[in-house]
Amino acid sequence: MTATTPEKKSAARAKTSDKSGEAKTGGVKSAAKTAGVKNGTARKRVPSTVKSAGLSRGKIREWSALSPFELKGELIALAADAHKKSSAQLLNAGRGNPNWVATGPREAFLALGAFALQESRRVWTMDNLGGMPEVAGSAVRFDRFCLANPGMTGVRLLRDMVDYGVTKLKFDADAWIGELTDAWIGDHYPDPPRVLDHCQEVVRAYLAEEMYGGSTPGTVDVFATEGGTAAMCYLFDTLVTNGILHRGDTIALMTPIFTPYIEIPELERYSFDVVHVKADMMTEEGVHMWRYPDSEVDRLADPKVKALMLVNPSNPPSMALSDRVRDRIADIVKTKNPDLAVITDDVYGTFVPGFRSLAAACPRNTALVYSYSKHYGSTGHRLGVISVAEDNVFDQLLAKLPKAKKEELNQRYRTLTLHPEKVKFIDRLVADSRSVALNHTAGLSTPQQTMIMLLSLFDLLPEGQEYKELLRTIVHRRLDLLMEGIGVHHISEDPGRACYYVELDILAEAEAFENKEFADYLEQTYEPTDVVFRLAHQASVVLLNGGGFDGPGWSVRVSLANLDDLDYLKIGHHLHSIMEEYKEEWLKTKK
Repeated sequence: MTATTPEKKSAARAKTSDKSGEAKTGGVKSAAKTAGVKNGTARKRVPSTVKSAGLSRGKIREWSALSPFELKGELIALAADAHKKSSAQLLNAGRGNPNWVATGPREAFLALGAFALQESRRVWTMDNLGGMPEVAGSAVRFDRFCLANPGMTGVRLLRDMVDYGVTKLKFDADAWIGELTDAWIGDHYPDPPRVLDHCQEVVRAYLAEEMYGGSTPGTVDVFATEGGTAAMCYLFDTLVTNGILHRGDTIALMTPIFTPYIEIPELERYSFDVVHVKADMMTEEGVHMWRYPDSEVDRLADPKVKALMLVNPSNPPSMALSDRVRDRIADIVKTKNPDLAVITDDVYGTFVPGFRSLAAACPRNTALVYSYSKHYGSTGHRLGVISVAEDNVFDQLLAKLPKAKKEELNQRYRTLTLHPEKVKFIDRLVADSRSVALNHTAGLSTPQQTMIMLLSLFDLLPEGQEYKELLRTIVHRRLDLLMEGIGVHHISEDPGRACYYVELDILAEAEAFENKEFADYLEQTYEPTDVVFRLAHQASVVLLNGGGFDGPGWSVRVSLANLDDLDYLKIGHHLHSIMEEYKEEWLKTKK
C-alpha cells in the first residue's frame, strides 16, 4: 500500500474532543531518527505468492476456524520454515509476552530471601535443616540485617518497601516483617486462604493507585489467584455454580476482546446467549477509532443481559474506555439494569496515564480482574487478583436466590461454616477453586503472594513510577516505528491508547486510502486471514488475525511488547510489501 499523501493525512484528522478520552486521528511523527534508523531505509520486496507453499484458499479457511492462539502454532511453523530457507529474521509479534523484566522487585525478593533464611537458621540449624522464623522481634532483626548488608543487591529497595508498609499503611512492624519472612520461606499453607492479611492491604493500595483513580470506593476484598487466567475460570465457574448466571442466560461482551472471553461462553456448561457490544466507531474517512457508539452501549440496558465482560484497555485495540462510555454504563446500571454483573479485566490499565477502571464507576456491580504479568514481565510467576467491593451485587443476588437453590448451596458449603448461607461470593470463589472440600488448602502459594506484595510496593515508590513511564515510552516508540514502516500515518491519536497491542484493519485501510474497488477485490478474492499466512510464509513474520478476537475479519493484531524496537520497523516494511503485492495482483486483473 502506498504511503498516505499529506492531503489524505490532513483529511484523516477527526475533530473529536479528547476531554473524555475519545479518539482523534492525525499524523504520527517520524520515529526513524529516534531509533537510530537512517532515513530512506529500503523496503525489501518479499518473495512471490503464498500459493507456492500449497496454501489454497480452502486450506486457509479451514485453519482460520481455529482460535488465533492455536492458529499461531501453524503460522510459527510456516515462519520457521521460511526462516530456514532464507535469511529472513523470524519475528513473532503474535503473543503479548513482554520482553522487559522489572529487576528491582526481584532483587528485593532475593534480599528478603537472604534475611528469611537467616531467620530460619537462627531458630534451628542442623546441616540443611532450619526452623520456622519467629515473628516477635523480627523488625529489630531486620534493621540489623539491613545495617550489616548495605551493599547487598536489593537491600535498599527492600528497606524502602518495608518502611512504606509501616509508615504509609500503618502495619505493625513485627507482624509485617514476620508475614513477609514466613511467606517467602513458604512453610505454611496460605492463611487466610483467600489472601494473606498484609498482602490484601498492599494490593488494595496498589489497585487504589493504578485501577481506581486514587482511592477505592469503600473497602474492597481481594482474592490472590494463579494469574488472570485462573481468575477468569474461577469467576465463570462460581457465577454458574451459585445460580447468579444460568446455562443459556444472556451476557454481553465488549468487543474486540481477548479470545477466551468469546470461547468460554460457548462451552456446553455455559452455552450463554452472547450480545456483542462492538467498538465500531470510525471517522468519516474510514479510520477506526475503536470506540463504542452510544447505541451499542445502550444494549446493556436490557434487563435480559445478566452479565457484562470486558477487557479494559481492550485487547487487541488497546484502548481504555472513555469517560463517556464508562459513565454511560454506570448510569445504565444505576437506572435500568441494577443487577448487571460486571467482570472487567484490567491487565493493561497501567499503560494508560490516568487510567480509571469501570470498577471505580460501578463498584457494587463489578469484579475487577488484574494480572501482574504484563507490567512487570512476570507471566511465568502466574500472579493475579480478583477485587470485589465489600458491598456488592453478587452477594445481593445470592440473597435473592429461590429457597430451593439456597438449600442446595447450603449443602455445598455446609462443611465450611455453621452458617453456609452467609458465605460471601468472594469466599465461594476460593472454596470452588478447590472443589470446596479442599478449601482449607486453597489459596495462592505464599512465595507468590510475597512477589505480589513486592511488585505492588515497587509501583508505590518513586522508582516504580519511573519504571512505569519508561514502559509507556517504549511501547509508544514501537508503535511509531511500526506505522513508519508501513507508510501509513493515519492511526488514531488517543489519550486512552495503551499501545500494548495495535489492531490494523487491512480492508478498511485499503478502502479509505486506496479505493473501494481495491478493497472489494481483496474481500472477494482472498480469505481474511490470507495476510497473516503470507506474512508467515514470505517474511517469517507472525501476527494474529483480529477476526479471532471478534474484530474485523481483515484485521491483524500486532503485539508491541515482545520484540526489539527496530523489529517493528521491519514488520511495518513487510506489511507494506504484502499490500503492494496485493495491489499488483489487483492491477493485473484490470489489464
